[in-house]
Amino acid sequence: MAIKRTRAYGGSKTMVVHWESEHTNKHQDHVIAHVRGATVVGYFHADDALHMLLDIGFVWTVYVDGEMGLLPHALAIGELSISGDDKQALSRDLRLLLEDGEASEESILKTVTPPPVECTIDDVELYAGGDGRWRLLLRGEAANLAIDTSPATGEMLVVAGGG
Repeated sequence: MAIKRTRAYGGSKTMVVHWESEHTNKHQDHVIAHVRGATVVGYFHADDALHMLLDIGFVWTVYVDGEMGLLPHALAIGELSISGDDKQALSRDLRLLLEDGEASEESILKTVTPPPVECTIDDVELYAGGDGRWRLLLRGEAANLAIDTSPATGEMLVVAGGG
């Protein structure tokens, strides 16, 4: 399985779905408590999940069904089912993002996509949509990020706004 670097969407491409507020489970609540106050500095797709690097050095993994996990970036990379070369490239990009905010230029990064907006997480909300779709809304101080997922297609989009 390779790392998939994708384009961030600034709101022009979203899944058209009617979203209903959904309760989070205890594990999701635990993860969300740890990510509040952190800023998303980049993301990538691997192992059928979206992985977001936070400025606190952790990778927040969101699965297509809305489940999630949080690990220090070195451990998160080690658990991925990708080649050693891909792990080295990913480690390099994550290190650049954590050490030098200016390294977020897309031309420098090979495996990680910068988010479409800067989002320091104040709160996280989970929504369910038709056909098993999920939306994870990251409410930020200045801007929001939404992660829209479709288990039927495996599609995961990161969009600015969303609420």
